[in-house]
Parts: sequence; structure tokens; C-alpha cells
Amino acid sequence: MGLRRTPLFDWHTAHGGRMVEFGGWEMPVQYSGIVDEHQAVRKAAGLFDISHMGRLSFQGDDSLRLLDQLLTCRIDNLVDGQVRYGLVCNQNGFILDDVLVNRIDATHFGLVVNASNREKIMDWIGQQRGALLAGSDQKLTCEDQTTETAMLAIQGPQGLALLSQLAGTSLRLMKYYTGQTILIGGVSVFVSRTGYTGEDGFELILPQAAATPLWERLMVAGGSFGLKPCGLGCRDTLRLEAAMPLYGHELSDQVDPLTAGLGFAVNLNKPPFIGREALIAIGAQSQRPVRVGLKLGSRRIAREHSPVFAGDERIGEVTSGTFSPTLEQSIAMAYVPAAWSQWGSSLEVDIRGKREAATVVSLPFYKRAK
Repeated sequence: MGLRRTPLFDWHTAHGGRMVEFGGWEMPVQYSGIVDEHQAVRKAAGLFDISHMGRLSFQGDDSLRLLDQLLTCRIDNLVDGQVRYGLVCNQNGFILDDVLVNRIDATHFGLVVNASNREKIMDWIGQQRGALLAGSDQKLTCEDQTTETAMLAIQGPQGLALLSQLAGTSLRLMKYYTGQTILIGGVSVFVSRTGYTGEDGFELILPQAAATPLWERLMVAGGSFGLKPCGLGCRDTLRLEAAMPLYGHELSDQVDPLTAGLGFAVNLNKPPFIGREALIAIGAQSQRPVRVGLKLGSRRIAREHSPVFAGDERIGEVTSGTFSPTLEQSIAMAYVPAAWSQWGSSLEVDIRGKREAATVVSLPFYKRAK
């Protein structure tokens, strides 16, 4: 099967987007340059095509019951329009995906999953559904709406003003991690105040046919706000500065949420969910690897899988690394033993055969001012 394309593919190629493969999709990695786009998001606003992300819809009386058993987070106390971060784990407590779940109403929920995991998660739901809803006539439909919709992200300090202007209504009172359906140019758009950059911003889900017209309207209106189109390159540097884990790097089906530092997204007191018993056992372990931040002593970039050393002992490896445009510092995340996870610990990273000094620092590397 060839690579999938989002509804905005033609716009990307016509406007200088450098296309790469990502999660089975052809996506723009950059336009004007990763650093330029990164700084636009930190200082003004950036517009991202994230239509490659999976969008699943659950409707019916059993929607809550099914999702409550699939996800690590509690969802029975969500109110209409609320969004929550959670994880899908297997029976061993390892991560199959990290997701956003939103409640539309009591019997209707949306789930946003990673592009590379969409088919896996749909298969997992199909495999587990019968057992999880045993004794029920399964009043539930689960639809993959990825190809019939599009998803955009507006991120940065000017995003609120820009989107409010275009929508013709102020979104200032909209709380973080909530969503609502609004009309933009006569098109019904689900807007959530969420993102993956460390900045304030919004993510928009809309019909596929409306994606390019809305994108173009945003680009025109965004000119006075400093808006720039952004690719996956700066999305990665932005999320790394904010210490947001990425599936396939910090997260995988060999890593559990507690080790990954995502205990806030695991509620062991909620009704039983897949992986709960395993996570209770993992939580009782006194010694587990810890996800840490590293600041390097040079400008060299510690790429994924670069070995991390304490003296002559190899103690871990880098999961993600970059040169931070905001901090002007080479940074990385890695898993290391708890004994070496204290802030200020002095380690070394092997970068193509040469050791570079690295210091353990608190995460996130960057946090926006409130």
C-alpha cells in the first residue's frame, strides 16, 4: 500500500513543504525551516496539518463502559466537552498508545490516537470488545473517521486571538483540555484547547472537504498575527522542549506508564481496566528506570539510541534529542536507573564514538509563562 495523503497535500507541495514519510503518511517536515517555524510557535503562532492522527468515534449506551475498560484514565466523571489524556495498555501494563479522549455527550465519545498506531488500536478494540462487554447486547458503534475528516492545530501565544477573530466569537473563556463545536465560515468545527508544543493553542477537527478552504483562511487572517505554516520538524523540537513523550521513542509496547513518568494518566482506583493488575505490581517495584532530561555540555546532538554512561558503565540510552532553539542548548531525554536520576547527576553520552558531558535536569526543559 502506498503512503496516505492528507486533504492538504497539494497545498503543502505548492507552498514549498518538504514532504517525508511519517506513520504511513506523506507529511511536510518543514517549510521555511525548522528553527524559523519553531520560533514562530514560541513567539507568535504556527499552523500544523495533523490530519494523519487517528480520529475514532464511539456512540451508544456501551461507549463509556468499553472505553473505561480500555483506558488507564478515569472517564466516567468527564462532563460534556471535557478532554483527558490517557493510555491504552496491554495485559502486561505496557503502552499500546497514548491518546486523547473527549466526551461529546453521555453516549458519544471521541478518541484521538497516534497515526502509526491507528490500525493497531482499531484491531485491539475489535479483539477486546467481546470480552469487555460480555453479557451486553453491545449497544455501541466504533467508527474510524480519520479519512473523512481533517485535523489542524493552531499553536502559539497569538493563536487565541487569531482563532477568535476567524470564529467571530471570543474563545478566551474556553478552559484548557475542553472542546466545543463552533461554526467557522459556515462549517461545523470541533475545537479543543489542546496541543503538543508546550504553548497555548487549539486543535480543530472538521470535514475533509473543508480543510483546504479553512487552512487558507487561517493563513490569510494569520498574516497580521505572525502565523506561519509548520511541519513535523519543529513539532518534534517543540514537544521535546516541553518534555512531551512520543510513541516510538519514549513510549512503546515495552514501556509502562509509571516508568515513563505518566502516572498522572493512570487511575488505579477506577473500575478495572486492561493492564491494571500489572501496573499495581510495577508500582510496587522499588527500582525502575526513570525518564530524565539531559543537558549536554556541547552543541552536538544526542540522537535516539545514543548510549548513556556513568563512568565506564553503560546505564541507558537516549530516546529523543535535539538542539533546542529556545534554550540554545543541546537537550535529550533518556531512561536511566533511579540511582542516576537525581537532578545534577553527571553523566556522559556517546555521540558517534565520542563522549560528551551531560547533566540530569528537571523536566520540562521549557515551560511557558502563564
